[in-house]
Amino acid sequence: MRVKKYITVFGALVLFWLFSGTGTIMAQDKMYVRMADSEMKRFPEAWQIDWAKRPVFGYCQGVVTLAMLKVWKQTKDEKYYKYVEEYADKMVKEDGTILNYDYINGRRNVDMINTGKILFDVYEQTGNPKYKKAMDLLYNAMMDHPRNSLGGFWHKEVYPWQMWLDGLYMASPYLAQYAQVNNKPELLNDVIMQFLIVEKFMRDPVTGLYFHAWDEKKVQKWCDPVTGLSHHFWGRSIGWWFMAIVDVLDFVPENHPLRPNMLAMAEGLAKSLPKYQRDGVWYQLLGLEDREGNYREATGTVMFMYSIAKAVNRGYIDKKYNKIATDTYDGVVRNFIRIDKDGTVNLTNCCMVAGLGGNPYRDGSFEYYMSEPVRDNDPKGTGPFIMGCIELNK
Repeated sequence: MRVKKYITVFGALVLFWLFSGTGTIMAQDKMYVRMADSEMKRFPEAWQIDWAKRPVFGYCQGVVTLAMLKVWKQTKDEKYYKYVEEYADKMVKEDGTILNYDYINGRRNVDMINTGKILFDVYEQTGNPKYKKAMDLLYNAMMDHPRNSLGGFWHKEVYPWQMWLDGLYMASPYLAQYAQVNNKPELLNDVIMQFLIVEKFMRDPVTGLYFHAWDEKKVQKWCDPVTGLSHHFWGRSIGWWFMAIVDVLDFVPENHPLRPNMLAMAEGLAKSLPKYQRDGVWYQLLGLEDREGNYREATGTVMFMYSIAKAVNRGYIDKKYNKIATDTYDGVVRNFIRIDKDGTVNLTNCCMVAGLGGNPYRDGSFEYYMSEPVRDNDPKGTGPFIMGCIELNK
């Protein structure tokens, strides 16, 4: 009996050790921890994310550091928070201005708002007023940002009259959280209006998918001269859009009259996207899966995984869609995950970049989307993959 008692006590101690503390065995085995640690190995300082040559307040740094904050909250391991705080401290000056960030001089760009999302947690943890000043600066930058005739933010000042799906993720969740923290209900209404504009003008009623971009003036070479829409459903742009919806919903009160509209957008995507899924993943361009040259693409796929899993967990969409998220995780592991001999986790088959217009001019054709480089460990994939794995507890 005494031996049995000792075994029971020992077993309880082992279980306590396994499931408690910052160094849990169970947490170490999770894919989100393994990918986060791999990212920190690839980029010892967060400003280096995306193989940056100098410190930048870029959206790629933002999406990965935001994921690191989620890992910190999940594991309670301070190393993930410190990784983010050291980056924020490097980028934000004492007066609240941001290193290498210029939103005047023709450089207004919604992409540059994304990294501001990490400042809410850093300010809460440190109490350093420079972070509050930086958050106010980003808010003021968006209030000064050019808009189309409906009030929709231009994607960039150099892309006049254009709304891109990507841009909804870059600025909207930041502004929605800023609205909540600073008690600005009119700002939240402005944010939701951005989604209503996109829903009205950029959604295809036949497929339930969204076109990458819309030119209100209908003058760009890449757009349809009648609708102003680009010609294809680019997976990652829809992924940014879906993530924007589920992240903004976190800050929309239950009794807000337009919350049902946002919920319907999330439900609609969860219903439409599986039609275009193959072996658990999605292609670079949706709806053209059988066209020669199209390929299975990781970044859009993991964005869908994150968005669906989070939407299910928060009750934004029906629980029946959870199987899509879990099947997607399995598909990502089969198709895109490579683990090196030293245990480093890699995400392969990531489209490096895609856009419209500019110089040289990107015409939005099928051939264009297929021509952009494909690489491993693009932060636009690793960040959402980490966040999606947290939602799935993988």
